Amino acid sequence: MSNTRKVTIKAFRFNAETDYLPSYKSYTMEVGKDELILDLMNKIKWEHDGSFSYRRSCRHGICGACAIKVNGKAVLACKQNAIELLDMFDNDITLEPSSKKRAVKDMIIDKSDFWEKHATVKPYVVADVESHPEHETKQSIAEFNKFLDSDLCIQCGACHYSCPALEVNDAFLGPAALNAAYRFSVDTRDEAGDERLAITAESGSGVWDCVKCYECAEACPKEINPIEKIGKLHNMQFERKVAPNNVATRHAEGFLRGMKKSGYLDEADIVVYSEGYLGMYKHLTTAFKMMKAGKIHWQDGVPFIDSMPKIKNLSEVQKLIEISQTNKL
Repeated sequence: MSNTRKVTIKAFRFNAETDYLPSYKSYTMEVGKDELILDLMNKIKWEHDGSFSYRRSCRHGICGACAIKVNGKAVLACKQNAIELLDMFDNDITLEPSSKKRAVKDMIIDKSDFWEKHATVKPYVVADVESHPEHETKQSIAEFNKFLDSDLCIQCGACHYSCPALEVNDAFLGPAALNAAYRFSVDTRDEAGDERLAITAESGSGVWDCVKCYECAEACPKEINPIEKIGKLHNMQFERKVAPNNVATRHAEGFLRGMKKSGYLDEADIVVYSEGYLGMYKHLTTAFKMMKAGKIHWQDGVPFIDSMPKIKNLSEVQKLIEISQTNKL
């Protein structure tokens, strides 16, 4: 039985200096069972077209330089087994840059937006340290464990360029920058936590604009789970009294308010609580559709009419909330 497979690989080709539009070219090659996506890119360059361009460096999944997409799936080329993806996609795979709209040459992209947003959150420990300290700054194991592996990020950009919120909102900081914000805000040696949390609380760019799609968790080659850190930043903003009193934070608190009142998600009450009675009018079209589907009723949200049913043992739920709730808006 052969240990190789003859396949045709398609690759995105584009040179910003000479091309108006990108194209895709096909390359036929033998692929071994232990070869990586990086090996396929090397074969294209060394055996087919020396002008094919991509970034690579460590080959050990540490530097993050070789992050690309294969059939839309974010991968580290030096870590991803090629046969696994060929099996997954029935021998039909296409190599593309992490962001086609930022392509400079083939797999190479302009990551300036990534680095600018990363720098915005002050991704370093801010502390007034003696010029000649007499001892090291120690952390306990418990304090170190609060990092939750956020310090393992290699800035490959896989999560950043897989984020649909960032795709439609250029102002959004993105999961990698927010992961860095968490990593340094939770660091016991850092003194700029509140300042950093205020940056992540900004409307339009901060954590409240995350749509909780979990694409970043799927994309991360180091299994850091950035969405977990974004959730932690939400809580830290409340705990440190940094969270602004706006539509986003009231919307978050509205979920808990509904659970306290009835044990159910009261969608009409969330809108009223978040945006007020005047603000709710802009959602009337959606409200009528929800009424038609039976998700809400005409009296929901109307003052002095409590139409929401209540779950059994509501008092137990209310006690659990009272015991576990650590902060308020």
